[in-house]
Amino acid sequence: MKLLKCIACGLILGTALAGPALAVEPGAPEQLILRLDAVKLEVQKRLNGKLKTPTERDKDEIGALVEFYSEQDNAPVWVDEKGLNDKARAIMKEFAKAGEYGMTPSDYPVPEQSAPDASKPYPAEWLAEAELMLSRSAIAYTNHARGGRIDPSSIGGSLDPTLRLPDPHDVMVKVAAASDPAEVIRGYQPKHPQFDLLRKRLAEINGGEAKKQVVVPDGPMLKPGVKHASVEKLRERLGLEAPKDGKADLYDDAVAEAVKEFQASRGLKPDGVFGSSTRNAINARPKDRAKTILANMERWRWIPDDTEGMQVRVNVPEFMFRVLKDGKVIHTERVVVGKAETKTPIFSDEMERIEFNPYWNVPDSIKVEEILPNLRRRSETGGGFFSSFVTGNPRWVARNNIEIKYNGRQVDPTQIDWDKVDIRKFHFYQPPGGPNVLGVVKFMFPNKHDVYMHDTSSRSLFNQTVRTYSHGCMRVRDPLKFAELLLSGEENWSMGRIQGVVKSGNHFPVQLTKTVPVHISYFTAEVTADGTVKYLNDIYGHDARIAAALNSKD
Repeated sequence: MKLLKCIACGLILGTALAGPALAVEPGAPEQLILRLDAVKLEVQKRLNGKLKTPTERDKDEIGALVEFYSEQDNAPVWVDEKGLNDKARAIMKEFAKAGEYGMTPSDYPVPEQSAPDASKPYPAEWLAEAELMLSRSAIAYTNHARGGRIDPSSIGGSLDPTLRLPDPHDVMVKVAAASDPAEVIRGYQPKHPQFDLLRKRLAEINGGEAKKQVVVPDGPMLKPGVKHASVEKLRERLGLEAPKDGKADLYDDAVAEAVKEFQASRGLKPDGVFGSSTRNAINARPKDRAKTILANMERWRWIPDDTEGMQVRVNVPEFMFRVLKDGKVIHTERVVVGKAETKTPIFSDEMERIEFNPYWNVPDSIKVEEILPNLRRRSETGGGFFSSFVTGNPRWVARNNIEIKYNGRQVDPTQIDWDKVDIRKFHFYQPPGGPNVLGVVKFMFPNKHDVYMHDTSSRSLFNQTVRTYSHGCMRVRDPLKFAELLLSGEENWSMGRIQGVVKSGNHFPVQLTKTVPVHISYFTAEVTADGTVKYLNDIYGHDARIAAALNSKD
């Protein structure tokens, strides 16, 4: 309203004082001043207009733009009396290169660079539309750079990262103040080294630099001693020379060893047997690999760039976790993760405490799905989580260190008719010691998924290549070393003290004075030190889900 009054006053004064006494700067054309004012008015008008079906993100974005432009009296950032300015041209070039970062240039609309009518000045409406178009594209670009292109939780499969999306008002303040707005928006791309390496690999694939791939034809399962014509193509695909004895069709030890190396690089069981899974992996087309790389680049957007201090990263399909300090890996160890039907969720949180000699409080899902059927059986053996337990009678709970409470009072399971009660109302738990499924220590980062990292009494599982056996929690192979690292910043903690606490058998919780970020991640592609890409098995099918979601946005 204030702006409208000022313009109206200017028009009145311009009429009343027409002639040599007009109070304008020497050489400043009156129509130019009025046109720029008209652009401001048009920007304001468009921002105040109603959207047909606004999303929450749309509302936040428009609100941020209203705030930003009102702070500078609706002055444009991207246009002037001549049309698009240098800032506009710089950021438009950056939008055009979005594909290099796994994004889609068409997601960031830009105005035509020529005037609607070259013989006339740019209309205020065109300038205002171009101004807001570029502002909204700048906001969209930075939002997508930090993972806002898709909603991971809507894809399913227990994808639940906490996206740290940029504030649109802050984005506008930064690009408006910068001499190079392209550099500003590019700075929102992930700074993780692996993201950049994958980006370069994607450019190679899209640029057609990869040589034509040799395809191994369909055939029987191949293993040492088998002869088949497809072995010759397999040798060629693996870069092996034909043997001097001329037996190129023989699947010998040299072929088996090369197949083992390939299987390991793809997250497959390295048994040297060339079956359907290995055949599909070796014949994967570059465009399929591009989808895998894009999915992995998208997941790097979910991980904060912060590298200061200590953090824990679990890579679920690799069945490994790492402890990093100031961005450098200081510890690597194996884990067991969730089965396909009880996936380990993908999210980030903060490690808050460690519990030595922990209690295991049985979740409702396990009570209903596994314990209750076993309690009702009279002659069958147990299964699932309790496959090693003796069943056939409710007394198995005592034999396996399981205790039950109801309304805070201990109960005798042999006195309960389990066909008539709601087992969820009973508290099943294992006290410390004995066959406690959590072992001697658990690592707590409280979350809505009710998963955590812990020791285990089933240690033989760490020798398996594919380690998907849990109900979602992550079992750690060397939990005492992990505890030592997490407690390294605490006073009066050493491995000796840790071992003493464990040996006591007493439940002993330790609250960390400084929480440690924990990122449960899912990366199936990694660029190794020699520049090759190591692919892992997509155990939960997340790659396909993310690729489909990204493709639906194109």
